[in-house]
Amino acid sequence: MKSIDEQILRAAKEIVVKFIEMGRVSPSTFNESFKDIYITVDETVKKTVDKETPSNDTQG
Repeated sequence: MKSIDEQILRAAKEIVVKFIEMGRVSPSTFNESFKDIYITVDETVKKTVDKETPSNDTQG
C-alpha cells in the first residue's frame, strides 16, 4: 500500500505544479488547493483499487 500512497502523492504534486504553471493556483491558495487535489486523487485511486481487488483474488 505504501507504493500506492507514494504514487498518489506524486500525482497530486504534478497536478498542483501544472495548476501553478497555468496560474490556477497561487501561493496564497496552495495549502487548500493541494489538500483538495490530494484527497480527490486519493479517493479516486483507492475506490479503483477496492473495485479491482475482488476480481484479482478470484483469478488465482
